[in-house]
Amino acid sequence: MARIYNFSAGPAVLPEEVLREAAEEMLDYRGTGMSVMEMSHRSKAFEQIIGDAENTLRDLLKIPDNYKVLFLQGGASQQFAMIPMNLMKNKVADHINTGQWAKKAISEGKLYGKINVIASSDDKTFSYIPDLKDLKISDDADYVYICHNNTIYGTKYNELPETGGKILVADMSSDILSEPVDVTKYGLIFAGVQKNIGPAGVVVVIIREDLITEDVLPGTPTMLKYKTHADNKSLYNTPPAYGIYICGKVFKWVQNLGGLEAMQKINLEKAAMLYDFLDSSKLFRGTVVKKDRSLMNVPFVTGSDELDAKFIKEAKAAGFENLKGHRTVGGMRASIYNAMPMAGVKALVEFMKKFEEENQTK
Repeated sequence: MARIYNFSAGPAVLPEEVLREAAEEMLDYRGTGMSVMEMSHRSKAFEQIIGDAENTLRDLLKIPDNYKVLFLQGGASQQFAMIPMNLMKNKVADHINTGQWAKKAISEGKLYGKINVIASSDDKTFSYIPDLKDLKISDDADYVYICHNNTIYGTKYNELPETGGKILVADMSSDILSEPVDVTKYGLIFAGVQKNIGPAGVVVVIIREDLITEDVLPGTPTMLKYKTHADNKSLYNTPPAYGIYICGKVFKWVQNLGGLEAMQKINLEKAAMLYDFLDSSKLFRGTVVKKDRSLMNVPFVTGSDELDAKFIKEAKAAGFENLKGHRTVGGMRASIYNAMPMAGVKALVEFMKKFEEENQTK
């Protein structure tokens, strides 16, 4: 069976080259006589796998030595609790609300302290990034929290809020490794890997060392302390070993393409191809303010629920999977992560042109 074009928002498409490499090593990883799924996380073979993965990620993002890289479990959603548990010294945090995942982080944060929503795009269905000028940062805020790329609504921060010296925390689950990032502007970056890095089950946390302390909220479980995992090099307990192994291969794949500058160039070209068609189409339209458009997640509609449903059905039959928009917004969404080949975006645009010709209102 031929591989389809998978536009899922996550778990998402992985590089075919990585999948083939993993398949070749499935039964015997480099002469060990076993799969990575079977080996001890304390073995020399796995120590090298996790060490190489961290070093490649550090190289890609130019992560300074005073930041720790942690490979954890629980996904991005567990970070919604882990961040306040570890960073809320004053039990106050400022959040910018740009969609579903930002809202979930706000809701979870309220369990541990006071959450101030200092800006929001809720008034226009999260179709834009709020004005970041003159934000009223709370004097007693422990950190300022953003969701850097909004998977559901297709918006992206192209500039960062001025935090007045407060720690900036960012959820980068759906755009990490899509472009260069200045890690030093953040106190903590986290990303569930199932969108742009690897298989579900791993979350990467990049955290400045001075934020890793024993001074956490009372009752914080051992497993939810960053210090626990930093002190044990992500091996306090059995980690999601196979997921980390695949992440390491994806990091190498990006590195071999030329790193994040090269990746950004490819992503800009893919996104422009799709957005240019949407902007010229008489049937389809994008739903996001142009200056805030995501390079990774492209939501669009026809304006007719019936036509949207027809498009999704016919697209699936033609080999374009997972184009249905999130249940909270409807319409369509094409997630064109790093691993989506240029050919997939070209094929989708051609299919959309054909659909438009066949379904335009006379």
